Amino acid sequence: MKIKLYFDKGNLGRLAVAMIFAAVLFWKIGFSVWALPVFGACYFLFKSLEVELSEKIPWVWTGLMIGASSIFTAYHVQYLLLDAELRAKITQPKMLLNILCCLVVFLAVQVFTNNTGLTCMISHIFLVSLAGINYFVYLFRGNEFIFSDLKSIQTGLSVAGNYEFVMDDRAGYVILISTLYVALIRKLHVSFKKRVPMAIICISLAVLSGVYIGHKTEYIVTETWEQKGSYRNGYILNFVLSIRDCFIAAPDGYSGEAVKALEEQYSGGDSDGKKQGEKDAASAYADVAADPGEKPAIIVVMSESYADLSVVGDFSTNIDVAPYFHSLKENTIHGYALSSVFGAKTPNSEWEFMTGNSMAFLPSGSVVYQQYISKTPTSIVSNLKNDGYTCVAMHPYYETGWSRNAVYPDLGFDETHFIDDFDQTKILREYITDRELYEKIINRYESRAANEDLFIMSISMQNHGGYTEKYDNFDEKVRLLGLNYPDINQYLSLVHESDSALEYLISYFQNVDDPVEIVFFGDHQPSLSSSFYPNLNGKGLSGLTEDELEDLYTIPFFIWTNYESTEVELPVTSINYLSTLALERAGIELPAYNQFLADMMETIPAINSRGYYSKSAGGFLHIEEATGEEADWIRNYNILQYNNMFDKKEKSEVFFPYLK
Repeated sequence: MKIKLYFDKGNLGRLAVAMIFAAVLFWKIGFSVWALPVFGACYFLFKSLEVELSEKIPWVWTGLMIGASSIFTAYHVQYLLLDAELRAKITQPKMLLNILCCLVVFLAVQVFTNNTGLTCMISHIFLVSLAGINYFVYLFRGNEFIFSDLKSIQTGLSVAGNYEFVMDDRAGYVILISTLYVALIRKLHVSFKKRVPMAIICISLAVLSGVYIGHKTEYIVTETWEQKGSYRNGYILNFVLSIRDCFIAAPDGYSGEAVKALEEQYSGGDSDGKKQGEKDAASAYADVAADPGEKPAIIVVMSESYADLSVVGDFSTNIDVAPYFHSLKENTIHGYALSSVFGAKTPNSEWEFMTGNSMAFLPSGSVVYQQYISKTPTSIVSNLKNDGYTCVAMHPYYETGWSRNAVYPDLGFDETHFIDDFDQTKILREYITDRELYEKIINRYESRAANEDLFIMSISMQNHGGYTEKYDNFDEKVRLLGLNYPDINQYLSLVHESDSALEYLISYFQNVDDPVEIVFFGDHQPSLSSSFYPNLNGKGLSGLTEDELEDLYTIPFFIWTNYESTEVELPVTSINYLSTLALERAGIELPAYNQFLADMMETIPAINSRGYYSKSAGGFLHIEEATGEEADWIRNYNILQYNNMFDKKEKSEVFFPYLK
């Protein structure tokens, strides 16, 4: 290898252009002024270099260049996306996987270019540009850019003009350093006279790296909330994982004929002359309003992190945490339901309720709203809208959270209300109170038009984690007895406040003349101090049996009516069934898919991402352990859900009609 410095007048012009570019960046971003002369000196130096690499050892130079560039690019991406505190959170094994992901890209490009310098330049620019897209996507909507977002890129571009593209100083440094990298790498010329052996070796190394990555990431989930993907997995790896999770295989036994066979069961009559999915009129769930011709207003409250920790184990407090909730029995279906998430990923519970689908058949850790939602998602929203209801969504937080601003219109909501539509002075800790949400619900109910049938889907924010900070605007009324866990005290005190707000909501609707149904459930249990759980179950969060594990995924629910209805206690169900129960109790004819779910519930009372409740076994089992009739129901459920979500060509119009 020979390195020379030479003076070329043309480089002065190139330096001038580069410095103007750097000065514009400095003016727009405002990074440290010392970066300008350092950048200028390095740029001129690299442009003045003449590097001659021995043609006898191209493999050595290629290995060094691609290896070093993969490492540099992986760390460069992390630097762009995260501050120092968050960068420190990623583990070295995860960082190695990010480097290997970059290496696969470099090797793939090398096959086509046969020019190592060009390979490094193209690959680096591509990967940093991908990170740059994520940089702005996070800035605009507050969560990671993943592979499935590519299908909505046209929509994203159409609204891009509504946003201000602002960069911080790290972004400025990344641009300058990448410019220097490209200037340097262009001086290194390596190619292979025999292209085929080079391609074979590069492909082989890429495949081996891919296999290793696949093996090491088998149980690593894609993260999409805020910047978790970047600091838990590393951004490049997280993007690769999102590609993996996009490919959902059809379940065993799936075919158009299998779907048609199910359609025949739920669109025709059986030997008794009624639809096979139709439940007996004496069903305890199917109580209707006093006037059979009058449809009730349906109000859903999915309460953030609302849970009854006593299902995990016993503990004592100075006062009853939720006295009103526990007293609410008359005119209700009440009990406990399985959620598919623990401590986070609220929209999965929201999606399970509205669609009747289950996370049981999707990759662990995935978020449907950001990965799998279609443009025509059949749900309780589309069904009620087709039945003449006005459908309203309320969430007192930012509209971009979990991409709700993109998802809700597809679901068919007529109105959406986010944080700017609420009184932001009514705050508990840092979030809008449940009471304010309920006042908004009541105001919308009172302002309804004559003969307007109303469906409101609301998602609260008051009890969102974490629970370790102290706040001047929050008087914590609940305390553990005999245990000192400040975060538990705060969480239980928040649930106590929710209980008071719930009493306000129910008390109002008890006194209205028209029929109203209120569905209330928690989205998941909260994320609390792990050291608290051994006090509850004697084990903590690991080494649990299937039944003990499902306790952590159990949340309370009720379906209440302001008209007389039968009290029913359900010791176990799951969130995916709740909308079917709500439609039955409202006296609304069940669509075919809900008829299927109502029938399935008789054999499979509860199902979630962790397993299902087996009547025959008298406890929870993994889905793979199902046999006999239970296995048949689960298989048919999987077939219908796959048809609903992923079969674009033969989607069943019987089970999954959309908006009329």
